[in-house]
Amino acid sequence: MNIQTSSIHIVRRYGPVGGMERYVWELTHALVKQGQKVKVICEQAYEECDKNIEVIELGSVKPKPRWLSMLRFSKRVSQYFKAADITGWVIHSHERCAEHHVTTFHGPSILTRKKRVLDYLSPRIATWEYLEKRELFGENVQTILPNSLLVSDQLAKLYPAAAHKLGFPAYPGVSEQFTRLPRQSTGSAIGFIGKEWQRKGLEFAVKVVKPLVDQNPQITFIVTGPEPEEIEHLFTEWPSDNYQLRGWQRSEDTLPLIDILIHPATAEPFGMVIAEANATGLPVLISDCCGIAELIHEQHGLVLPLNQTEAWQQALLKLMTEQKVDSLRLTWDNLGFQHQQLYLKIAQGK
Repeated sequence: MNIQTSSIHIVRRYGPVGGMERYVWELTHALVKQGQKVKVICEQAYEECDKNIEVIELGSVKPKPRWLSMLRFSKRVSQYFKAADITGWVIHSHERCAEHHVTTFHGPSILTRKKRVLDYLSPRIATWEYLEKRELFGENVQTILPNSLLVSDQLAKLYPAAAHKLGFPAYPGVSEQFTRLPRQSTGSAIGFIGKEWQRKGLEFAVKVVKPLVDQNPQITFIVTGPEPEEIEHLFTEWPSDNYQLRGWQRSEDTLPLIDILIHPATAEPFGMVIAEANATGLPVLISDCCGIAELIHEQHGLVLPLNQTEAWQQALLKLMTEQKVDSLRLTWDNLGFQHQQLYLKIAQGK
């Protein structure tokens, strides 16, 4: 039997409308399903949630420039807490706010950006850095939850004074629907999924797959995420029957069509689509720049460094002959239980 905890979650957009937003949506639903008390503070809710989750909408702020919108939202959250009775509640932020006890780091630090000569004159950069430091070093902050060891190691190096606050990685879960997706592939379809196609390595993937297509016309390369006009220049020398540019669609609509997922990202804090592919039963070939790489072993697929084109080609050929894939068993329920234990520890320590 679970001991009840009470948590308030801060997220600007509440609903399954993005990677981080889905994480918060699924986590809060897992918690309330497990009998926990949950509130959500947001600008706007985008979908009807469980009736046991109390949602406080503060109203939308002008979305751009983003650094100003973050400041405005943070100010509204602070004003709400000044007027509200939050005794006994653990505050968990997924944004750049000020009053939280727990923060989840869903992406890379602003300090990893490519530096420019005039950065010191930029109010945008100064604000980002201020908000990030406040998120980590605020007077109420007790735990920083990275969503992978990759993010954890990065934060420990960039902010050694905050290293003692880093908790065990809070890996995203995967919805049960992915375990039930029907197979519709031909047996020789390689897939790439990612709207941010440059960061996720599509150009490198094209270089890897094209020679295999030349050797075996049965191979098809299916790309979803970017709009076709953004990337069709990468396929000018391809036979038209050997590739499909399907634009944006949900990963659950693409995964049944492919046999292997290739994901040579140059920077990927976790890689939700990789976890979803695994849950579907697909082998994955990914770069060692993905946060989820620490969980991928031979029974799941292969992890390789970038820029070794021939090694990636051999890995794809190897994975095409292997049928059995073990599940990582990443579930939202497990994530919920992990957070329950943390909230209880924080509440008892007050």
